[in-house]
Amino acid sequence: MRHRYCTFALLLLCGGAFAQSAAQAEKHDMELVGYHDLQGRSAYQPLVHRQGGRWIAYVGHHGGLARNPLSGAEEPNGTSILDVSDPKSPRYLAHIPGEAGKDEAGGAQMVRVCDGSELPKGDKNKVYLLRSYGDTAHEIWDMTDPAKPAILTTVVGKLKGTHKSWWECDTGIAFLVSGAEGWRARRHPQVYDLSDPAKPLFIRNFGLPGHEPGASGPVPSTLHGPISSGAKHNRVYFAYGANSKGVLQIVDRDKLLNGPKEPTPGNLFYPQVARLDFPPQFGAHTSFPVLGMEIAEFAKDKDARKRDFVVVTGETFRNECQEARQMVIFVDVTDETRPVGVSSWAVPEKNGDFCNRGGRFGTHSSNESFAPVYYKRIMFFAHFNAGVRALDIRDPFRPREVAYYIPAVTARTEKRCVGKGAEERCKIAIQTNNVEVDERGYIYAVDRANTGMHILRLTGAAREAMK
Repeated sequence: MRHRYCTFALLLLCGGAFAQSAAQAEKHDMELVGYHDLQGRSAYQPLVHRQGGRWIAYVGHHGGLARNPLSGAEEPNGTSILDVSDPKSPRYLAHIPGEAGKDEAGGAQMVRVCDGSELPKGDKNKVYLLRSYGDTAHEIWDMTDPAKPAILTTVVGKLKGTHKSWWECDTGIAFLVSGAEGWRARRHPQVYDLSDPAKPLFIRNFGLPGHEPGASGPVPSTLHGPISSGAKHNRVYFAYGANSKGVLQIVDRDKLLNGPKEPTPGNLFYPQVARLDFPPQFGAHTSFPVLGMEIAEFAKDKDARKRDFVVVTGETFRNECQEARQMVIFVDVTDETRPVGVSSWAVPEKNGDFCNRGGRFGTHSSNESFAPVYYKRIMFFAHFNAGVRALDIRDPFRPREVAYYIPAVTARTEKRCVGKGAEERCKIAIQTNNVEVDERGYIYAVDRANTGMHILRLTGAAREAMK
């Protein structure tokens, strides 16, 4: 294990990076390459983008307040930008403040990045960042010089909710998670054309029937996030109900963009290919498509040797197992009109006495990168106090864990509590919240409890599964 040390006097120059004792981390076939404390900010979504000859990490944050050593000011949590070209020595470049407020009421949790050279109407010399601004807006920033971010435009404001959106860089179509005035759901889809990032064009509002203005009866589960497979495959996968009453909705992208846009129940239903409602205790936080799987087990079968899946991950909400366990569910969508769950996976609690460690235990999210280095072979899942877990998914009917890494806590790690008053008890525990990979194969795990970002790589037998 290589370590990077900073004296107190050099801490600011080192950008907040410091070593952790390997003896404190728990791991199997995954090792720590580099680390940054992200200025002690609660982290949500990481994304790593190749810009010229550099690799730049963009990290969205939950609401909060922390000092930015680069400016010397206390700033509301927003977006961290780091140069991770050398993953052993990540370098903090800039922080874009977000909306004031705590947790999901502030910050800037979501990040997506597109090159202008890929966007149909973008400036070919620029790089653009799409991010949420707290719960009230979506913004586009010019990130051509990642150390000097510049606001370009606000896509939409005066919202009552935002979250993790999706941006197609080759078409410019963005599926935003918003809460528009009059809509009954706090979060529902909005579709925009951002092919020219400086001139956003609204296409339509969308959602489940019952989300729309004027509807009556119970409000269906709120949107968490979409993932689009693009114009070629012509599908968008929407996940509703992050923690309970999960819904996987498969939508015809072309019908969504070009169909009737008036938000009537019929028009909302029109683009739908299929809808799978999970039992009440299962959430749908992330819906990641894994398409065209050639499964070795079925190589000699006459039919159905190649199959399509959506990997649905639920989000754990409550500390110390005070709710139903959230997990990963593999859904076979080869026949899209009849999606069916074929397997599930979660970390066994007894393997680490996780319910007693403090904080949340259960799944939260999966990686969302389609980078060939891992796609259709290995997926990574953020599992809160059980850290990052790597699954071999080459047989989705029998997913198999091949590696994990549970970081060590630091002086910045924030406590998590259960109970109230005299009954309250608090513990300090890792809360790995989101995970992503880059095309080089590095794994980026960020922590909800202010512990920072860990850059990891597979080792041993797990590394062989990459090939």
